[in-house]
Amino acid sequence: MFRKILERFSRIKVLVIGDIMMDRFIWGKVSRISPEAPVPVVVVEKETFLLGGAANVVNNIHSLGGKVTLCGVVGDDEMGQRIIKELTEMGIGIDGVFVEQGRQTTVKTRVVAHQQQLVRIDRETTDPTKGATLGNLSGFLKVNISGFDGIILSDYGKGLLTGDLIRTAIRRAKDARKLIMVDPKMNNFFSYKGATVVTPNTAEASAALGIPITDLSSLRKVGKVLLRRLRCDVLIITRGDEGMAVFEPHREPFLVPTVAKEVFDVTGAGDTVIGTMTLALGAGAQVIDAARLANYAAGIVVGKVGTATVNRQELIRAIKE
Repeated sequence: MFRKILERFSRIKVLVIGDIMMDRFIWGKVSRISPEAPVPVVVVEKETFLLGGAANVVNNIHSLGGKVTLCGVVGDDEMGQRIIKELTEMGIGIDGVFVEQGRQTTVKTRVVAHQQQLVRIDRETTDPTKGATLGNLSGFLKVNISGFDGIILSDYGKGLLTGDLIRTAIRRAKDARKLIMVDPKMNNFFSYKGATVVTPNTAEASAALGIPITDLSSLRKVGKVLLRRLRCDVLIITRGDEGMAVFEPHREPFLVPTVAKEVFDVTGAGDTVIGTMTLALGAGAQVIDAARLANYAAGIVVGKVGTATVNRQELIRAIKE
């Protein structure tokens, strides 16, 4: 069953709208403490640059064989150019990526030693995008949104997805009868009303209602209230190493236990979940099967260090095991 769904991934066209980032990793070793301050001295062995944020969602969909286009904003800087170059070389559509003068492309730099993250350094502009840029984005969506099977809103709270842009994207996608998938952030949480699927993590779901999720009872309560208030078809609360909980109207919540053997790094796991879910639903999977497939995919990426993706072969192997 899963194999048939996976075979259809190559036919699915997805548009990802969201905050584009670069994830920079500095890898090294620690053998002593600095004489200047009580901090470890990291001797750098290598650096890696990986697509992050909405660009990591795109990378996951591409890795799974789907057709994908990115819509968002980068700065007029070296990292913005690097992201565009990498996406172009991968064959990913970038007609919806706009360069904004004076904006800092978001770069998250993580210093990792002995598979342990020591510190993260962020460079970013979180101000709302300029009016001209928003006009370009809105124009792109108006012309192109009907050409996709699914639309993903990948919100990292970096200023792109304002309440107005979210509502516009959802309205246009609904008018065109497309899947509308949302990976939310707190700033805009209740602007996502009417989406097909919303996938907050436990902390986001809890904060949205001000109700701590401490057990299955509180999890069910939060899930049911959010499902009603967001008026979405499906609410999925991702629970880290505990898997995920699936909520649909007029049905009992369905718990999907984790399949991860070891959890090394949860960076980007939400990107993997939303990308896999979109492809699976676009390929005709039932909600529960799409959630299970996304859970398998997430179980693979959390076993890798750094911002990771999953490919079809890895997914098939994990399902067999």
